[in-house]
Amino acid sequence: MKLNDISQQSRFWIGVVSASHVKRGELGGFAQLCHGKSASLRKMRAGDWLIYYSPRMDMTKGEPIQAFTAIGEVADDQVYAYQMSPSFVPFRRNISYMSCRQVKIRDVLEQLTFTRMNRNWGYSFRYGHFEINRDDFMTIASAMLGNEQLD
Repeated sequence: MKLNDISQQSRFWIGVVSASHVKRGELGGFAQLCHGKSASLRKMRAGDWLIYYSPRMDMTKGEPIQAFTAIGEVADDQVYAYQMSPSFVPFRRNISYMSCRQVKIRDVLEQLTFTRMNRNWGYSFRYGHFEINRDDFMTIASAMLGNEQLD
């Protein structure tokens, strides 16, 4: 799959999750957002794209990394519950992840419309999931994937 082949109907999303949790999702081929709630996952459709931003390595007291850590395409329209423990049943959806490199947000801050010239750029990340425009997606994706994925 080349990024230039992405459908014009695709939407583009940022999910905010610690890097250690992103890695679990990559290995399992799923996305889990906003402490397992389903609402954010239900906004996405098959063919949409998700980029994970990780403020920290681990959820609470992890080392700060402030980087985009994974990118993938929403594989289908199914949102499903997954029992992780007797008291925690989060919702997930299937994602086809691409091999990528981690990109520090500081390296692209001035190129993105939602952060450019905004000293409070981190505010939008507080919601845990938000939509971005195609140009911002392509900027982040090309930094993560390299130009060879764009042709």
